[in-house]
Amino acid sequence: MGNNQPYASTSLRAHPIPLLPALTNSPRLLHVGCPNIGNREHFLRRIEAMLDRQWLSNNGPLVQEFEKRIAEYVGVKHAIAVCNGTVALELAAKALDLKGEVIIPSYTFVATAHALQWQGIRPVFADINQATHNLDPAAVEVRITGQTSAIVGVHLWGRPCPVESLQELADRHRLALMFDASHAFGCSHKGRMIGNFGACEVFSFHATKFLNSFEGGAITTNCDNLAVRLRKMKNFGFEGYDNVSTLGTNGKMPEICAAMGLTGLDSIADFIANNRRNYDAYRESLKGMPGIELMPYDPEEAGNFQYIIVELADDLCSRRDEVVDALHSGGVLARKYFWPGCHRMMPYRELYPEEHRHLGQTERVAARVIVLPTGMSVETADIERICGIIGETVTGRING
Repeated sequence: MGNNQPYASTSLRAHPIPLLPALTNSPRLLHVGCPNIGNREHFLRRIEAMLDRQWLSNNGPLVQEFEKRIAEYVGVKHAIAVCNGTVALELAAKALDLKGEVIIPSYTFVATAHALQWQGIRPVFADINQATHNLDPAAVEVRITGQTSAIVGVHLWGRPCPVESLQELADRHRLALMFDASHAFGCSHKGRMIGNFGACEVFSFHATKFLNSFEGGAITTNCDNLAVRLRKMKNFGFEGYDNVSTLGTNGKMPEICAAMGLTGLDSIADFIANNRRNYDAYRESLKGMPGIELMPYDPEEAGNFQYIIVELADDLCSRRDEVVDALHSGGVLARKYFWPGCHRMMPYRELYPEEHRHLGQTERVAARVIVLPTGMSVETADIERICGIIGETVTGRING
């Protein structure tokens, strides 16, 4: 596809995606990651007050309130708001003094790997559990070497990692453990909110996420010393007005982003209820459809239901592109997350060309997943249409 293709708005997804011609002519596009937007009047009132104060950045009152409310919602001692989730990952890795090798899944958004490689830390890819799409602790253990300094688990699709097994593994090998919780705000594990596990957890509040602040992120931790270090590091290492006491960067969240995040927090119960309704509608519409399986959520845990994940059966996964193309032609921007896996993206496929040998389940899952739209802009009628397109395509394949 040439560089002259139109691009979808970068506010709607993690990176610009060249659109098919059919999408550009569609009267109403349905996107994976279309932003959840709270009460506009509440947001605009916050913006008016911000402009009146003339305090636009540098730990303003909106950022302070956002951090307080995030910490209260998660039930954690500290929430440190930053400019985006990738910088949050970088800051967390730096504050934990990670070095050498860090074990992560390949089946994740590439930022998880980039945040390490950017700092000269080698991401070592471990395989996943096919059923959960999360790290397999047994696969993690075989990849630990004398150079390993940490494990980074990813709560993919908002479904918790095997937290206890990874913590036991980290403790036994004297490794740091942190979590990329970009998908998991509002989710719980064994009744405890995600954000409380490991040394720290990192949230993304990008526009595509369940709770968004336009761009933004946060690091949550129950460690007082780590929180102090993170707060200094996100503001150039300043400690006090004129004193720089450590290496730092500019990771601050601006006030306008905090205003959007606070407005989303005001409506978070509505976001969850809407997503749950959509999930149930997808489950009903896909029920009995041959070769299609909808990934379930644990009814005993809190969830945000932000990701509608379908897997194709073995006899259909070779036709996944056909299903995705049919959806695109119908104005439905479904995604093949997280294909083909970080290990087959640059620079990793050249830096570490043998990683695929360890990642059989990763490659199997990456070849069969389709992510479907949900969120406040998706209605039941949309879901029926989406599932109708899938059904027609799948039925044509089987009967053909």
